[in-house]
Amino acid sequence: MLPRGRPRALGAAALLLLLLLLFGFFLFGGDPGCECRERRERTRGPGCFACPLTPRIPSDGQLRRAATLDGDPRADRDGHNHSDCVPQPQLPPRCERLHVAIVCAGHNSSRDLITLVKSILFYRKNPLHLHLVTNAVARNILETLFHTWMVPAVHPSFFLDFICSPTVSWIPNKHYSGLYGLMKLVLPGALPPGLARVIVLDTDVTFASDIAELWALFAHFSDKQAIGLVENQSNWYLGNLWKNHRPWPALGRGFNTGVILLQLDRLRTAGWEQMWRLTASRELLTLPATSLADQDIFNAVIKEHPGLVQPLPCIWNVQLSDHTLAERCYSEASDLKVIHWNSPKKLRVKNKHVAFFRNFYLTFTEYDGNLLRRELFGCPSQPLPGAVQQALEQLDEEDSCFEFRQQQLTVHRVHIAFLPHELPTPRPHDVTLVTQLSMDRLQMLEALCRHWPGPMSLALYLTDAEAQQFLRFVEASPVLSARQDVAYHVVYREGPLYPVNQLRNVALAQALTPYVFLSDIDFLPAYSLYDYLRSSIEQLGLGSQRKAALVVPAFETLHYRFSFPTSKEELLALLDAGALYTFRYHEWPRGHAPTDYTRWREAQAPYRVQWAADYEPYVVVPRDCPRYDPRFVGFGWNKVAHIMELDAQEYELLVLPEAFAIHLPHAPSLEISRFRSSPTYRDCLQALKDEFHQDLSRHYGAAALKYLTALQQPQSP
Repeated sequence: MLPRGRPRALGAAALLLLLLLLFGFFLFGGDPGCECRERRERTRGPGCFACPLTPRIPSDGQLRRAATLDGDPRADRDGHNHSDCVPQPQLPPRCERLHVAIVCAGHNSSRDLITLVKSILFYRKNPLHLHLVTNAVARNILETLFHTWMVPAVHPSFFLDFICSPTVSWIPNKHYSGLYGLMKLVLPGALPPGLARVIVLDTDVTFASDIAELWALFAHFSDKQAIGLVENQSNWYLGNLWKNHRPWPALGRGFNTGVILLQLDRLRTAGWEQMWRLTASRELLTLPATSLADQDIFNAVIKEHPGLVQPLPCIWNVQLSDHTLAERCYSEASDLKVIHWNSPKKLRVKNKHVAFFRNFYLTFTEYDGNLLRRELFGCPSQPLPGAVQQALEQLDEEDSCFEFRQQQLTVHRVHIAFLPHELPTPRPHDVTLVTQLSMDRLQMLEALCRHWPGPMSLALYLTDAEAQQFLRFVEASPVLSARQDVAYHVVYREGPLYPVNQLRNVALAQALTPYVFLSDIDFLPAYSLYDYLRSSIEQLGLGSQRKAALVVPAFETLHYRFSFPTSKEELLALLDAGALYTFRYHEWPRGHAPTDYTRWREAQAPYRVQWAADYEPYVVVPRDCPRYDPRFVGFGWNKVAHIMELDAQEYELLVLPEAFAIHLPHAPSLEISRFRSSPTYRDCLQALKDEFHQDLSRHYGAAALKYLTALQQPQSP
């Protein structure tokens, strides 16, 4: 997280601001809220915080004739739940911490939550405490993301689902959210006992306003009210959608639980858990299951205890289901506050205005999350780690290598397990292919999946907008969408140089097999390599018996259309015919010469080779091998330094006689072009090499002297 200009994000920001301005002129020409405001002031007085859900304001006579339940709240003949008109609430103090609870489970839900959080952060002016009820998958994803996002004045807390599950697992539920759709019921007992109030949100809502305005509505609760909800914007609970439709009991049209204000202290005092359990048990005697998860039970409780609920303005939960009546709200509102995709179809829901709402949502999915790392001036926030902060303060912008030093200190936002994947079945000698890529190498993924049938851990360096393009690319690819053992980890782009070793470390840290094959995205492994590596690991007795790095010989072709060899014999024939070369034979032979390709041609068994200066083979090593040195960014020496570290830790280098991988041709990367054209770039790389060797000498002492000798003979890749 480093301060600097970000012109690449201005387009997304401008689009978002344009969409927000369009809310005032949405769909109906002019200001769609003018008529509403005029009628509100004429019939209910100025200062009301919302128009009612229906376009027609009930007259006083109609209100007198409307059914009144328990004196609180009112339900009219059309089944509407009305909120009394009250003055616009006062926002909380600028530095007051607002508490938000969200239930989130799995990969897709985690992505949805990030879009929700982006929309909140875009408008917020207060510190936030996020209380996240998650399963193990979502917790792993979100802990990593919030730790690396480092948004000032945002504190996440995690509650694992197994704490809450037994309380609701006895309830039969037909809703697509499954067990997690019931967990909002247990929040008063699961959240810290000292927490008095909280906003509860579904992951499929998007904010269009400051969340502090929603928090301010707590001020309108009476002494008895403990639950704030927006009326359900469909006729579901009226039971007339189809023949024999039998919903759970509700007050009028009922309420939607995508956005809830919970006065936790009052619910605990009222015996909330016993209350909802008794209601649910009784209703389940005649109903087979819940259809809308926690919403059915909340509504059944409110039907029995209407004094608990404070109806909220419709603009705080504009519901976009197939049968929505939300147009009655947004056609009259002067502005909207929260959009809710309360349908299993989500963005594919049928609605004549869905394109507008979809574009608003997609703007946040593609919005640069780095721009949300803004300080709340005057409010305390978590500082950067001391060592990072000190290093940042010591940077000299006049230093010709400033970009290199800045890039290696940048903390990149990381979203691990960006797409769903299954954990590999534990096998004692299994191997994960580990590599990294950016958007310009995306087309190589399908071929890689065809060549490597085993698990993969891939780090992708993308912008927020590119991450959404990548998502669509995988969904449209029969090859990629069929693979469940490929883990994609998005590292969000920040800074001018490619953080190649940071990316490798992210992918390496997420590999779950005992061994990893450290490769590059532009290499295709032999079709048989996955099985061959596993059998070689077993036969060589690697692990506790032997500490070794298995070298996979690297070759290259200069032809874009190429018939890939299916065996070593076919590869040697292509090599002899000049259709293949040993990797970088023409440009940088030192990088792979120690593999001894002449010996490999005749080898029948693995053979040991010695480390030599600038050696950078592709290797198979244990998962707990040394990490890559993150100081090497851009082009040059990133793999060389890692192999040197392996040698310093006394890894044997064993070349496998039947293994091979072939590099495919492609346009030069921006980084190698900069290296070749810029003397300053090359000088900075040399400075990084010198610093690396100094650190190596401090760590390994006299054993590192041979590396110093090698560095005194600089060569140009």
